[in-house]
Amino acid sequence: MHLNPEDWAAIRLTLKLAAITTVLLLALCTPLAWWLAHTRSRWRGPVGAVVALPLVLPPTVIGFYLLVAMGPHGPIGQLTESLGLGRLPFTFWGLVAGSLIYSLPFAVQPLQNAFESLGRRPLEAAATLGASPLDRFFTVALPLARPGFVTATILSFAHTVGEFGVVLMLGGNIPGVTRVVSVQIYDHVEALEYAQAHWLAGGMVVFAFVVLLGLNLTRRKGAPLVA
Repeated sequence: MHLNPEDWAAIRLTLKLAAITTVLLLALCTPLAWWLAHTRSRWRGPVGAVVALPLVLPPTVIGFYLLVAMGPHGPIGQLTESLGLGRLPFTFWGLVAGSLIYSLPFAVQPLQNAFESLGRRPLEAAATLGASPLDRFFTVALPLARPGFVTATILSFAHTVGEFGVVLMLGGNIPGVTRVVSVQIYDHVEALEYAQAHWLAGGMVVFAFVVLLGLNLTRRKGAPLVA
């Protein structure tokens, strides 16, 4: 038995969600990771703990509170309504918002580890040559932290692909809109369509193996992984 059109639609939606989430995470988490790596603020600990919350909280808990926050009576929901953007729950962009929160530590922690491992000497050497703080960041820190960016990209993309609880709570099960691969597998199992579930689940197993193999190869080259 082969994949049906709904399966392919779920795969395309999942890849689209993972790609957009990964790009946004790298853009948003780079300055946050840099701040966490270098700040001496008393807020470093609480902010780091908030970033790491998705590692320990059940996905349904995260999904529930995001659903409340983005609902008609929640602060985010009221904000998006006032801006004319409508409500985010049960939309694709609602899934993106949930994925950003749920995959946050998988982007921040590898980047933070990479920035911390640089030390101060390369930046101080660039400063003695007259480089501004912005120049030092883009011409010294970012190139040296490249392994951390590779790890963050792989982990963020893979973690988003494997989401279930958050996307189901926040997006429901709307074909072509919020039905991702993990939800599609759940639907097949509920309908006792085990053969079709095997095709998708087997693909996820192969994908996970490739990701782990890639991470092991990256680690051998000295890239930091999630703490």
